[in-house]
Amino acid sequence: AVNLVDSGGGSLQAGGSLRLSCPGSGFPFSTYSMAWFRQSPGNLREGVAAVDSDDSTTYADSVKGRFTISKDNSKDTLYLQMNSLEPTDTAMYYCAAYPGPVVSDLAAYEYNYWGQGTQVTVSS
Repeated sequence: AVNLVDSGGGSLQAGGSLRLSCPGSGFPFSTYSMAWFRQSPGNLREGVAAVDSDDSTTYADSVKGRFTISKDNSKDTLYLQMNSLEPTDTAMYYCAAYPGPVVSDLAAYEYNYWGQGTQVTVSS
């Protein structure tokens, strides 16, 4: 069975950095499209960054220049490096996977496997 385990969240002050990790198991990691989403209370799940099965990357405008998504196929792990964090980045972060290329990289409906989430809280 496909398994994704998010980790790396935490509480920190604005301007700080965090790296989220999402090791996957039970599927051919290198052939999957993967992404990071986030959701805060009362809001819809928002696509943050994605790496397609061809290794092309896409970012939400709100995180461009601050966040970097990467995929280590040798470790079957997805990462999200988050720098210059802002209070508006506070949310539960989820990794997601789909077996193959996707059309809309930051659309939640494209992905059918999800991690359990890791909380990121940024204070001012």
